[in-house]
This record gives sequence, structure tokens and C-alpha cells, in this order.
Amino acid sequence: MPHQRRASVAFVLVTLGLDALGVGIIAPIVPGLVRQLAHLRPEQAAPWVGALVAAYAAMQFFAAPILGELSDRFGRRPVILASVFGLGCDYVLLALAPNLWWLFVGRLVAGATSANVAAATAYISDLSPPEDRPRLFGLIGATFGAGFVVGPALGGALGEVGLRLPFVAAAALSFVNVCFGIFVLPESLPRDRRRPMTWSALNPFHRLLEVARDRSLTRLAVSWSCTWIGLGAVQSSLVLFTNYRFGWGAMLAGLVLAGVGLSQAVVEGLLLSHVTGRFGERRTAIIGYVSGAVGYGLLALALAGWTVAPAVVLMAIGGLATPSVRAMVADRGQADTQGEMQGVLAAVEGLTAVVAPLLTAGLFYAFTAHLVPVVFPGAPFVLADVSWIIAVVLLRHL
Repeated sequence: MPHQRRASVAFVLVTLGLDALGVGIIAPIVPGLVRQLAHLRPEQAAPWVGALVAAYAAMQFFAAPILGELSDRFGRRPVILASVFGLGCDYVLLALAPNLWWLFVGRLVAGATSANVAAATAYISDLSPPEDRPRLFGLIGATFGAGFVVGPALGGALGEVGLRLPFVAAAALSFVNVCFGIFVLPESLPRDRRRPMTWSALNPFHRLLEVARDRSLTRLAVSWSCTWIGLGAVQSSLVLFTNYRFGWGAMLAGLVLAGVGLSQAVVEGLLLSHVTGRFGERRTAIIGYVSGAVGYGLLALALAGWTVAPAVVLMAIGGLATPSVRAMVADRGQADTQGEMQGVLAAVEGLTAVVAPLLTAGLFYAFTAHLVPVVFPGAPFVLADVSWIIAVVLLRHL
């Protein structure tokens, strides 16, 4: 890859890294803020936390096709910068939120502009040959992982001082990130490769219907959806789970999330290219899904704090699946439709991310608030485990 292209990829990775750092900072303290604003016990806060995650995802689901089309029409750079600016506004709203409804407004603002990953992967596709995409997509995952190493640990520490302080720090990082992008992020899509917008492509459900007509793409899309069921369980329930099961506060919960990020960065940054080179994209994805399924199962059954560590490592190895599936989907697109192809994944991801946190948070609430005869706070991770097993079955027959 020429020096100029390497520099462009580096700009995107730095942008995503700062973005991930901001997201990671607030992750450990959102459940605590919900409990503080609504005066709720951990199990009572679970549905609200799940609803916040779902509201963000719902807005993302409807906005993702629009932003994907805009990136194919006007370029990747403005979409990336607008999304980061939207996240900064979200953090400001969260820092000032006097009640739960303001939290929802902030998440809706973030969801409407959160096209970072789709636009960034299209950016990478613009600059790289097909054989180099798995490695570069792995670097995106590793960058996010690195952001989630520092972010949750810092957020947990700041959260011990004040629950609003992490939002202030995240807002500052996002706005600095925007300034960085304005001056150093070049455009990757030449004008002669841009295409006009089509109204049908702006409909996220139309995009899903198109996926359904292609059997192999359908299997990849459903596998991708299974991935985000696992993430929904982590987002909605992990902090509440560790608090309920082990009595951990924001600091320890932040360290757990940091451990997830560190492990993911190591796996996707150092192992992915070697595993993909030896086994290919499909089998690498299967290896990732099998490992992640075992990790979620172990986490669901965790009875002591130390058992979280091996679960985190196995879940991180599951990170092999994400860039591999992205690369397989990208290979099915043309040079001028990479934004659209990544928009397909964003639409599937968005729809799943609406349902997954509601399901997993609902399971946590049901199995801890005595709505069912058995008390089992690990129920959300059982659902994640089953979904990843389904992904293995689908990819085996691709």
C-alpha cells in the first residue's frame, strides 16, 4: 500500500480510536446514572438500560441507509465527521441530563449520526485491494478494542468521582476528534466513482429484502445479527450482572470492559491476519463464533469473580468473526457500492441492536426480580451463547 494510502488509513483508525475511547468512557456508568436518576435497584434498572440501548439502535437503523447512500454520493469524509460531531452533542446532553427522558434524547441524537463504522469500512474498501481487506478490517476492530481498553477503565475511575464527569471527558474527546478530522482526514472516494442516491436504498427494510434474495448474503447477514445479540447482552447486562453477582462497582466493571477491549485488540491486531491467511475468511469466522459461544456460556455460569477472566479471553477470540464476515460481505460488492454493502451490515446490525438489548435486559430483569421461579442473572449470556452457535451452523453451510 503506497505511503499516502497508509497515512489515510491511519487517519481513519485514529478517528475511530478516539471515538471508541469516548464510548468506552461512559459504558461503566450509564447503569449507575439510570439508577441514580430513577432511584432504582440494579434489577429494576435493567429494562431502562436496555431501552436506552434500543433507542440508540432504532435511530441508527433508520439513519444508516441514508448515511451509507450519502457516503457513496458525497464521499466518506463528511459522513465520518458528522457522526463524530453528533456523538459529541450526545455526550453534552448526557452530562446535563436532569432525568431519564433527557438520556433518551441524547441517545437518539447519537443514533442518528453514528455511521462511523460503516463509513470507515467503506473508506478502507476504497483504498485497499480485496486480499488486504480482512487485515485492515481487523485493524478497525483492534482500534476499537484499544479504545475500549483505556475508555472503560478511565470511565470507571472518573465515575467514582462523579457520574457526570465521564460524559464531559467523552464530549471533549469527540470534539477534538472532529477538529482532527477536519484538518488531516482526506477524502477516499474520487468524484468519478460517486453515484446518485436512490430513494429505494434509503429504506432500511428495502435493503433487508434485497439481502433476502441472495442466499449466501442472507446467511452472512443472519450471522452478523447473531454477533450483535451477544453485544446487546454485554451492553445491557454486563455491568448490572457483575454488580448483582459479585457486588462490583463502576471501577471493577470498567476494568472488565477494559479487559474485553484489550483482549480484542490483541486478537484482531496480532492474530487475525495469521489465522485468516491459514484458514480463510469463512473458517476464521467459524473459529471466532465457536470461541465466543464458549465464552458467553462460561460467563453465564460464572459463580466467582475470577471466572470472568477466561470468559473474557474466549469472547475476545470471538472477535475473529467480525472482520471476517465484513470482508466476505465487501467481496460481494463493486467498487462504487462499498458504502451500500456496509450499509447492509449497518441495517442488519441496527435492527438486531434494537431487539437484542430489550431481550437481554428483559431476561436479566425476569430472572433477578423473581418473575420466574429461578434466580439466574446469567440468562442474557445464555441467549448470546445460543445465537453464536446458530452463526456457526449457518457459516458451516455457506
